Amino acid sequence: MSQDIRDFAPASCTLLGYGEPSHQEPAFPLRRNALFAELAGHGFRSIALETDRVAALAVDGFVRDGVGTLDTAMKEGFSHSFGELDANRRLVAWMRDHNEHLPAADRLAFHGFDASTEMMSAPSPRRYLEHARDYLGLDVDVAALAGDDERWSRTEAVMDPAASPGATPEADALRAIADDLLTTLHSRAPERIAATSRAEWVRVRTHLTAGLGLLRYHKQAAIDGAERYSRLSGTRDAIMAVNLLDIRDLEARRGPTMVFAHNSHLQRSTSTWNSAVANLVWSGAGAIVGSLLGEQYVFVAGSVGRSEALRLGEPEPETYEAALQNRVDGWGLVREVAPARTRTDAIPETGYFPLTAEILNGADAVLHISATT
Repeated sequence: MSQDIRDFAPASCTLLGYGEPSHQEPAFPLRRNALFAELAGHGFRSIALETDRVAALAVDGFVRDGVGTLDTAMKEGFSHSFGELDANRRLVAWMRDHNEHLPAADRLAFHGFDASTEMMSAPSPRRYLEHARDYLGLDVDVAALAGDDERWSRTEAVMDPAASPGATPEADALRAIADDLLTTLHSRAPERIAATSRAEWVRVRTHLTAGLGLLRYHKQAAIDGAERYSRLSGTRDAIMAVNLLDIRDLEARRGPTMVFAHNSHLQRSTSTWNSAVANLVWSGAGAIVGSLLGEQYVFVAGSVGRSEALRLGEPEPETYEAALQNRVDGWGLVREVAPARTRTDAIPETGYFPLTAEILNGADAVLHISATT
């Protein structure tokens, strides 16, 4: 057992994934903050969180260049209500303080790597495509094809395939426009970067790829069938994986990246979720980038023993968490966990996923927290 994250981040690691078993246990993002501060002292120059990539540009502008205020960054820079989490506020404030007197090349960067979606909704692609159109100075009427934003963002558009605009002729036309915009953005890169900056060009590409991702997600929402929700989950994680690979391309010359998200998004093995709607099976972002990056990707699964926030008592005997309780006092990194059974005391509404053989088979280590209050 170790408490030094460097023991599990070899020289070959460029992307270190640290997972949490639930978004509702604050101990994990707090531990993430401490680990990232330690890693920043050993060459890591960026962190990526499970939040909307476009929104996160506001946070990055604040932590790197002091654009705006902390309150504005927390309000505008996060999706999924993650801007309300105290641990995230502490992270953003610390990164700004850390960066304030550093040269630009050494400042820590903040990224989101999620799609622009919520659990049961996805917005219109209109504003993302219009952002790129305006940057390129083109005369393309995106709004006429997109129509009212609410027809895309309402819950029914994702939950009911018959109510989705994702397979309409207008959506097909928008996808063609988005593809043409992306081609034009690249063909005119020398001109536009000279007129603005490389950073601004990257921001525009980020908006445009987010719009394309939304169009692809809405297209899947319009397809009915037994595998529908698995396809939607797979599409979201595919977008996450593409974003992570792009982030690594942007950060490659500066240093490695830490990525923090739910275990189900970062594990190397197939992700599953037996929900009230359907039994979902899909490849998460970790499974995708792990297959592409090989040993450059390291995944540390998050695990908890007792948790007041998750209403978990001491884990049952012979479970993975019980075995870890016997080895870890407080918190610790464990490289190998013996075969055991999955705990069964999870309360669904807490979003807690216990350790399974599938998660552990694809994990390089486990970070176990024995008890939280």
